[in-house]
Amino acid sequence: MTSLKMFWDCIFSPRLVKIYGNGPVERLYEPKTFEKWGDQVINSLYVIWKIGVYTSPFLVGMLYQRGYFEPDGLITLTKLVTSVGVILVVSFCIRGMGRAENPTYTRFLATLQSAQKDLSPSIKQQLNMYDFEFKAWPVEYKSTVEHSDSNPKALSVPKQLTFPQCLLQIPYRIIAYFAIHTFGIRLIYPGTIGILQMVLEQSLLQGRSRLVELYHGERFKIETVDKNEIDALYISRRGNTTNGNTLVVCCEGNAGFYEIGIAITPIEAGYSVLGWNHPGFGGSTGRPYPPQEKNAIDAVMQFAINKLGYKPENIILFGWSIGGYTSTWAAMSYPDIKGLVLDATFDDVLPLAVNHMPRWWGPIVEVAIREHVNLNIIENLVKYPGPVFIIRRTEDEVICLREHDLSSNRGNHLLMKLLMFRYPCILDRTQTQLLKDYLAVTGASQDEFFRKYGVDDNYCQSLLQSYISEFSKSYPMKIGEEFGDMDKSRMALFLVSFTVL
Repeated sequence: MTSLKMFWDCIFSPRLVKIYGNGPVERLYEPKTFEKWGDQVINSLYVIWKIGVYTSPFLVGMLYQRGYFEPDGLITLTKLVTSVGVILVVSFCIRGMGRAENPTYTRFLATLQSAQKDLSPSIKQQLNMYDFEFKAWPVEYKSTVEHSDSNPKALSVPKQLTFPQCLLQIPYRIIAYFAIHTFGIRLIYPGTIGILQMVLEQSLLQGRSRLVELYHGERFKIETVDKNEIDALYISRRGNTTNGNTLVVCCEGNAGFYEIGIAITPIEAGYSVLGWNHPGFGGSTGRPYPPQEKNAIDAVMQFAINKLGYKPENIILFGWSIGGYTSTWAAMSYPDIKGLVLDATFDDVLPLAVNHMPRWWGPIVEVAIREHVNLNIIENLVKYPGPVFIIRRTEDEVICLREHDLSSNRGNHLLMKLLMFRYPCILDRTQTQLLKDYLAVTGASQDEFFRKYGVDDNYCQSLLQSYISEFSKSYPMKIGEEFGDMDKSRMALFLVSFTVL
């Protein structure tokens, strides 16, 4: 007979999804009948609740029109809510009963409870055999120190508004605040949408299983200074491959998860990899507002350095799309890292946000972005003094302001602004226009620019090395002060080819 304590623990314990290490083929956990029924009812009610939340403005209006906010209608609503509550309580009890009678689940629960008391290496090894709801995973690293934002002056200076302008902006600010904190943050980061995560649940499980089974990935929970919990997975290739002693920290896009994201690229190249999910994505808690994003990547970096034992000079940051914000912030904050790779990344989210919203929303969008989600990636990037490699996606429709117009790719702006900051004496007006023309084409058309200007990579590389040897490798560099227009153009083209793919 199941003890009352076991039954009570099973009511509120996490859902077990998969068991690893059971012979040649890992298997999904098979719940007993009662647990399966209880889970189905609970999950169905959860889906209905989520749909109700997203459609609440229409739902409230409909209920109001039909008189459900009048005394008789409120009684009906109260009965409905009470009935649903009873069904929910009974479902939890039935599920708990089914779990308590299942030896497989009770073994898992015993392991989890031991891990929550004392996560020793042997207990952690046992816990790694299970895939379950991440909210119950014990915290293995706590970030206790918030990284300072003490950096050089920003490129752009915020506009100073007069008192009448401030008054006129009050309605915009109110609307912008409510827009960002309701649907706006979900439009920018659709990976936070609960229904989308439910649709992707099986794909995420398959991706995570592949990382665990094939690459021996190890899952961790990291706590940030603002008490968010970050879902991370580490794959060690130390001592196994040529690149294994270098750690690549992957920062995913606005609908990306480490389970099905960019991590596979450095893994297959033989690097050790640390993937993590944005706040509100997957098992991570919180919402991906800039302060929480900064604290999340800061905690991940501290974990990599203090827990996993990687020196900053052996860490590469890899940012995809909007993940360029967290990766450039980390690069700026940890300037001794080995390098930074930006893939399909833009310079500033504001032009993209304005471009994808109705024109008359422009002033509200600007206030919302600048005051609440100011993902100005270039401001971070110019404060990082190390190696940068930019991968420009020429077919990416998201970061192009105009479809099939490569000149409108915001990756071009990111590259141009970086080079203008680092090599101000080379990029005059003529060279700036030259690079705009160069970046507006691809392939053979770009090669034609190199032939036309007679770019010699070895010669340009030697000029750069000579300047660094004689002066400094710190930015901005003064190289090019004595160059003529042709030499500046050659060097500008070389620097682009040296920085971007």
